[in-house]
This record gives sequence, C-alpha cells and structure tokens, in this order.
Amino acid sequence: MRKISDAYQIVGRLSKFFDRMMTAADLPSRLALKIFWSLDAAAHQKFLAQAFAGIPKDFSGRLLEVPVGTGVLSLPVYQKLGGAEIFCVDYSDKMLDVAKARAAQMNLRGVKFFQADVAHLPFAENFFDAVLSVNGFHAFGDKDAAWAETYRVLGGGGIFCGCMYVKGENRRTDFFVEKFCEPRGFFSPPYESLTSLQKKLRERFARAEVTRVESFAGFVCTK
Repeated sequence: MRKISDAYQIVGRLSKFFDRMMTAADLPSRLALKIFWSLDAAAHQKFLAQAFAGIPKDFSGRLLEVPVGTGVLSLPVYQKLGGAEIFCVDYSDKMLDVAKARAAQMNLRGVKFFQADVAHLPFAENFFDAVLSVNGFHAFGDKDAAWAETYRVLGGGGIFCGCMYVKGENRRTDFFVEKFCEPRGFFSPPYESLTSLQKKLRERFARAEVTRVESFAGFVCTK
C-alpha cells in the first residue's frame, strides 16, 4: 500500500502530464495511448463513453467516485448533474489538491472531497445511489476489501459502474503493465481477466453488463 501511495503522490505532482495523457490532449499523449494501450482516437472516445455509461444524464442522487484522481475526466460530467450530491475520494492528497482546484475553477459547489482508503470507506451502509470507479481496481492494493467496501456503501437498486484494466486482451499492453506500471506502483496485481470480471460482477450484482475497449473493461451493474 505504501508503494502505491508513493506512486500516486508522484502522479499528483505530475498532474499536468497525467491529465494530458488521460484526455489525449497532445501528440505525445496520443502516441503513448496508441503504442502502450492500443487506443487510437476512436477507441479513446469509446473508452471514455464506457467509463461513464452507467451514470444517467438526469442522475440526482448521491454518487461516490473512488478514486477521483485529478478529476480531469469526471468533473466535466458532474457539471451536467446539477441535482446530484457528489462525494469524491482518493488516497493521494496531491491528486485531491488538483481535483479540488479544478472543481473550484469550474464552480462545482456540490462536490465534496475526502482523503480515504477504498479499503476503509468513511460512509454508512447503503449510503449511495451510485458508485463510480474509473481506472481504480487495477491500482487498489487490497482488492477484496475494495470490492466489499464499494458494495457495502451502495444502496439496494443502486448503480456500480466504471472501468478497469483487464489482463489477457493485448500482449503489448500486458507487457507494459508488468514491466513499467507494476514496478512503479501505478498498477497492483492480481488483475481480472474479462471472463473473471464478468463472473465476479454477475455473482455479486442483480444485473451486470460488461463491455470492452482494447484492454479496458467497462461495467454497469445494479445492486
């Protein structure tokens, strides 16, 4: 856990680079997405669409996002959810500082930020109407606790959605994850395969839909 924490403290300090990568904002970022993740422009747009596919456009309940990172992908979505109460959690205070500053610039007053570990979420059972996790589960150190906690805080009939890296879909991406992301603490094994993720979600939730864009699985589940 310490290794993961240190890694994302570094990412927080390099937030501008991180944000350019996540949004494919410039040529180096687009090349990296293509080379390491096999995401060209069209695939990147599909990746973003599947990441947020579970959030209704008229959503007005309580939503937990864990981890929020710098908020570069999710905060623009929250601008359109005027009736929602948004709770954003991240383990890295550096990432949270960037997300808070971005929310202030966007005048997002209904978004609350918490520094916390996904393995010990500071919320009551059944507290949320939706839980969103974009690129979180492949980084979490204690994955069993992360599954248990995100399920615990989600109310009956609530939505669990987001996306994560899955192993076995692209050899080049798997090699990059193993040789670059893991040693630096950005990713933490073990990883789900597409099949194991489908099985896990369908056993846990009343309804579970799983999609894939290259090495990223998207999921929309109902408790």
